[in-house]
Amino acid sequence: MQTLAVDIVTTFADDAAALVTGLGRALLRFAMAPINRIATACDVAGVLAERRATFRMWRASRAHARQERRRFSLLGRLSPFRHLAHLT
Repeated sequence: MQTLAVDIVTTFADDAAALVTGLGRALLRFAMAPINRIATACDVAGVLAERRATFRMWRASRAHARQERRRFSLLGRLSPFRHLAHLT
């Protein structure tokens, strides 16, 4: 009986984390839309499209190697500067 209660709590916590992450991404996408439009308009050499394609391939290969349990980092997922690590 205790494992059922633990499963319900962990499922609720995982669902709540996914909901917060999804809402955060939606709000961030809405807030960053004007900046993305300006960046896309100024991208003459096609660097942004190439970076997006590279990121999609990296994310697909990482999804296969992902473990079942992963740490939830709200700050890392919602940060608007998380994709600028290559600039340092």
